[in-house]
Amino acid sequence: MRRIHSVAVLGAGTMGAQIAAHLANAGLRVLLLDLNETIAAKGLRAVQELKPDPFFTPNASQLISIGGFDADLFSLSEFDWIIEAVVERLDIKQELIARIEEVRAASTIVSSNTSGIPIADIAQGRGEAFQRHWLGTHFFNPPRYLQLLEIIPTPRTDPAVVERIRQFGAQTLGKGVVIAKDTPNFIANRIGIHGVMRVLQLLADGSFTIEEVDAITGPAIGRPKSATFRTIDIAGIDVLAHVARNLVDRLDSPDERSAFTLPPLVDSLVERGWTGEKAGQGFYKRTRGPEGSQILTLNPKQMKYRERESPHLPALDAAQAVNDLPNRLRTLFLGKDRVGTFLRATLGQTLLYAAEVAPDIANSIDDVDRAMRWGFGWEIGPFEIWDAIGVDTVLETCAAPDTPPLILQMKARDRRFRDGSLLPAEPGLQILTQARTAGAIVRHNTGASLVDIGDGVLAVEFHSKMNTIGGDTIEMLKAGVAEAEQHFEALIVGNEATAFSAGANLMLVLLEAQEENWEEIDFMVRSFQKAVIGLRYASVPVIVAPGGLTLGGGCEIALHGDRVQAAAETYMGQVEVGVGLVPAGGGTKELLARCITEQPAMIEDALPFVKRAFELIGFAKVSTSGRDAQRLGLLRDVDGISINRERLLSDAKTIALDLVRGNYQPPQAPASIVVGGNDLRAALELGVHIAWRAGRISDHDAVIGRKLAGILSGGELPHQTTVSEQHLLDLEREAFLSLCGEPKTQERMAYTLRTGKTLRN
Repeated sequence: MRRIHSVAVLGAGTMGAQIAAHLANAGLRVLLLDLNETIAAKGLRAVQELKPDPFFTPNASQLISIGGFDADLFSLSEFDWIIEAVVERLDIKQELIARIEEVRAASTIVSSNTSGIPIADIAQGRGEAFQRHWLGTHFFNPPRYLQLLEIIPTPRTDPAVVERIRQFGAQTLGKGVVIAKDTPNFIANRIGIHGVMRVLQLLADGSFTIEEVDAITGPAIGRPKSATFRTIDIAGIDVLAHVARNLVDRLDSPDERSAFTLPPLVDSLVERGWTGEKAGQGFYKRTRGPEGSQILTLNPKQMKYRERESPHLPALDAAQAVNDLPNRLRTLFLGKDRVGTFLRATLGQTLLYAAEVAPDIANSIDDVDRAMRWGFGWEIGPFEIWDAIGVDTVLETCAAPDTPPLILQMKARDRRFRDGSLLPAEPGLQILTQARTAGAIVRHNTGASLVDIGDGVLAVEFHSKMNTIGGDTIEMLKAGVAEAEQHFEALIVGNEATAFSAGANLMLVLLEAQEENWEEIDFMVRSFQKAVIGLRYASVPVIVAPGGLTLGGGCEIALHGDRVQAAAETYMGQVEVGVGLVPAGGGTKELLARCITEQPAMIEDALPFVKRAFELIGFAKVSTSGRDAQRLGLLRDVDGISINRERLLSDAKTIALDLVRGNYQPPQAPASIVVGGNDLRAALELGVHIAWRAGRISDHDAVIGRKLAGILSGGELPHQTTVSEQHLLDLEREAFLSLCGEPKTQERMAYTLRTGKTLRN
């Protein structure tokens, strides 16, 4: 099957330009066309200014060239895949597709990114060869961050073409791919918008406030933090309105059309131009004043904004103690309070609807669950929720007038949709979860586990809250090295959670500092240093596989792997200065060593090189992607990037086994590391002083900066010389301990633990 190397995107609106951006992220040659080159250029400029950034790195945009339908349509013959993403009008799409047919190469695949127009209708009248290469490819917005790609073949699409795009989407673009039927709004939007409509009904009749709805429909039930109304604001209220109207126009059943009819509130918001984030106001409004920004909430009855209110929902507070999501969902759903009432009226009705329409819109219930996980950020899909709550329980509590045929079929066999959990879509995905489910846990404690992932490879998996690093995690890192050296060929440190690691257990450090238990803190730091150095010099290859937040101690673990295989969405950095500290788990030492090794031979002035490490740590720089981590120097050129997060551990395992087959030899500890001594220290401290005098940093920032300068210059040394790795580790530890005793550092730690934000005192 021929690989896809080049893609043309037709339509430089927000969606088309973002698709082009993600294709460029994957390293593809991209052509972005619109009516003319000027419009295409404007679309590309607009997407470059979007936040969050659609590009992994700024220079990814250089892979995109622009042009116009008026002058450049002929060049489509040079591209392997053409994606139509113009305005949602059937006549305009049909006219453009007819022009594409005239110029495309015989093997070129053509698809539409429409979110609702029938795929078969768009290609009406086209020739047989075109029809075999024609299908729908529905990306979710924003394409970089939302994993779902719905592929919609027609009866005339060549199955080989479907498979080619499926593999390309999963492996090259990092997508979770679902094959959908050519029905109104396909799978995820059909079910997701149904749920939104049920919520809007309760808002419209005044039963619940916007804040209450978002408190219930967020992480408490396994949904994103943006919950319902923040998500709608981000996606665009006008987009919601368009999708809902399309369903009303295309559905046959009067009951279904009624279920998707927009409440007057949405029409009113669209008419006023209050369409969400892009308009500056929607269900929420951000205002800026002398004391900073403030987020206001819409009062739907008065159509005015008011100060946000903290919802009082005791059931949600109580549910925080239930870590297992299925059990938490069941508890909340069956509650006799307002939360239970809300969930039965919204989630319950959507579960019934999903069971009713699943056979018509999807090829399996697995595809429905995956579509909602990948497209709407649900931790578990509708049929997983049916099993969690109980089929009979849902039917009884939601007073279903008619039991969907799918439910009747299932009940004839069993009382659950699945015997176990939802399996990965294909081999090689989520291998750690599969191994754990199969009982391959070698050893575990409350913070981490050792898991046999097959082929002689052992994995250390963190599973504390936000995967923070404490004594139990450190113990398991050491045990992982010992176990791998005795009984395995290689070791991987990674997990399949949202965050690889948010860093050290800050609460533990603060409590010990407040009690002035300096010996205990010293022991903690020494233990962590020993653990990461153990990773570096293990006799087996150690691959660290970070994804998501990889901060502080998590970053230090990554810095000490033989190789790093990072997820494309890896937000990595040494952020300790934000809580008044410096990296002391080998992070400062390692970044200095990397900068020194980059120096040209015989250079006399090390300052420009050491300054890179100083700024990375001192400014608490965090990468915006895995590629950006390479740009910053947190990852090396030899480290890899996995664009599909679910394939990350499998890719890391492949790297580990390649090293084993290459007769792996562990690295030797450096005999010496060049440091600049007092001259270099004076130069760094001068920079700190100038920044302090200019008011760019606080008094305590300056204290931290001087401590950092002391480590990076090698301590109190009269001139440039060399020191051991252990010498730098000792300097790190001493600076860390010293800062723990500073009242302002303790203030910073307490503030971050209380608010999740950084205090600049």
